[in-house]
Amino acid sequence: MRADFRIANAVERVEGPLLFLQRTVNVGLNEALYVIGRDGVGRLGRVATLDESSVIVEVLEKTAGLGVKDTVVSMLGEPVCFDVGPNMLGRVFDSVGRPIDGDTPIPAMQRMRIDGMTINPARRALPRDFIETGVTAIDLMNSLVRGQKLPLFSGGGLPHDRLATSIAQRARLRDSDSGEFAVVFVGIGVSHDVAESFRAAMESSGALGHTVMFLNRADESSAQRLLAPRFALTAAEYLAFVEGRHVLVIMTDMTNYCEALREVSASHGEIPGRKGFPGYMYSDLASLFERAGCLHGYDGTLTQLPILTLPGDDIGHPIPDLTGYITEGQIVLDRELDRRAVYPPINVLPSLSRLMDYGTGEGFTHADHPALASQLFAAYANARRVRVLASVMGQEGLSDNDRDYLAFGDAFEEKLINQPSPRTLEESMDIGWEILGLLAESELTRLSNEQITHYIKQRRSDA
Repeated sequence: MRADFRIANAVERVEGPLLFLQRTVNVGLNEALYVIGRDGVGRLGRVATLDESSVIVEVLEKTAGLGVKDTVVSMLGEPVCFDVGPNMLGRVFDSVGRPIDGDTPIPAMQRMRIDGMTINPARRALPRDFIETGVTAIDLMNSLVRGQKLPLFSGGGLPHDRLATSIAQRARLRDSDSGEFAVVFVGIGVSHDVAESFRAAMESSGALGHTVMFLNRADESSAQRLLAPRFALTAAEYLAFVEGRHVLVIMTDMTNYCEALREVSASHGEIPGRKGFPGYMYSDLASLFERAGCLHGYDGTLTQLPILTLPGDDIGHPIPDLTGYITEGQIVLDRELDRRAVYPPINVLPSLSRLMDYGTGEGFTHADHPALASQLFAAYANARRVRVLASVMGQEGLSDNDRDYLAFGDAFEEKLINQPSPRTLEESMDIGWEILGLLAESELTRLSNEQITHYIKQRRSDA
């Protein structure tokens, strides 16, 4: 890479990952550079803030050994870019796109800016079709559609890492003629043991062959944490819009990303907003999430499943609150279900997939899928209401119909939501029809007479 010019004797001070320079040359915001210390090693960085007289540089590697008088900054004259090319699948990279799997660097076919493609909104197409994750609570009740951004809201100690790994291993397109499928998995601020467990799980399952992994470890700098998802999304854009694949990007944990954003913002001396987060956090998250979608004229698609932990289990916290405004629904993990050993502990009532109607039903999944999901949702909501009533007056005061709903609610959680192994959509639907048989036919108001006859009455007669 050619350096445009070097700046010497301009460093005023070093604070953590930040270098404060006198502005002696004309540079641009987010311009890439190398910081070279007395050891002669170049450390990648970028211009984070500037004004007429000063420049703040974020160093993306360790700053140990950098001095004020002997540090030289080599400007590259371009934003931070990622060299992408074929044979990326099966590879493992660090936060800034360097291979860490012991293999050779990938052959560079294209050089892409990590801040994303410039997309004309008029070129966006409506997300369509269905991605099967193997998770019943998602596939059946809150379906993931190609081109959608559907976050997963979790809490501290809940098994979101296990769920993320399972989805990365099992996610697939149902129609083999739809095109090639790929997964980009990025761990943000994960510990060494969690990072290695992700990597080992993907290798042992054989899923690493169609997966690209980016691992940002907890001991790395906050500046690297901000770049890890951008490098991962750049790889995803290459796979989707250059190689024509259907790409699912799983990002965990976006709360670590937002905490890093707050830390870096505070180090810049910026005025904090809600709970100390910068006022531009909404637009910053949008710059990541809006990179998902389908584009007219391109065969590939880019789908996002970001995972974030709710600080204090507060769904109204700024991180999930702003995420909900940008994305198209949410999958919510429930602590009470987890205490009862239900895995995955997904609470379907506050969960929502706003684009489910565009990727399910006849021609996509099954003609009766939407009606079944709607009936299961309505019945489970009523079962939860009856549980509250029973806790007040006892089951002895309930009607027979209410007792049927209590039995349905237990079966819904223990048989449908709880799953020891991945399921196909057909297996999930079969269990759904089975547990609806616990209710009186008069309660199945979301189903047609033909569906009741075929799926409910027929099962009862066969039994």
